[in-house]
Amino acid sequence: MAVIKDLRRKKGITQSELAALCGVHQTAVSQWENGRTLPDKNSLVKLSDFFGVSIDTLMNKPSVTNHNSIPVVGYVRAGCPAEAIENIIDYEDISSEMAAKGDHFGLKVVGDSMSPRICQDDIVIVRKQNYIESGEIGVVLINNLDATIKKVIKNGTGLTLIPFNPEYDPLVFTAEEIVTLPVTIIGKVVELRGKF
Repeated sequence: MAVIKDLRRKKGITQSELAALCGVHQTAVSQWENGRTLPDKNSLVKLSDFFGVSIDTLMNKPSVTNHNSIPVVGYVRAGCPAEAIENIIDYEDISSEMAAKGDHFGLKVVGDSMSPRICQDDIVIVRKQNYIESGEIGVVLINNLDATIKKVIKNGTGLTLIPFNPEYDPLVFTAEEIVTLPVTIIGKVVELRGKF
């Protein structure tokens, strides 16, 4: 795959360095570049993240016209807030119709505060936006560090983040806390993809 060779040379790294990044032997990189073998899915994700290109670009395929690949970036806590992680762990396809409505990303769910509707290891598709209607499910950033997924209820100038699981307490923020912490809406959950 000449694409990998070209990208590697542009980065100015050796086959050995790229192999170390992907956790494979240098001969594997050589075989990829010569077209003898193809990278496995895990390696493709790492290569895509490192080079900043789509998996379709790596595989030298034209992008599928009716689907768009979006990154699944780390994990979002369905429970207590957890530090937001932004490294790409996978990719999901969305329709062109959905893509036309804005920028999207995927998040892998950790925890059970949103069960039984949204469960551990599910992927949620999130449209990036900094507003949300009361009653919608959003991804909320707290302290610029902790991301959580909850049903967002607006009460006056404050916010209440409601879990679906009754064993968890709602998170309540005053107007002042929204500004000082801060509490920021980073997106609206528009689709749930359950994993078996």
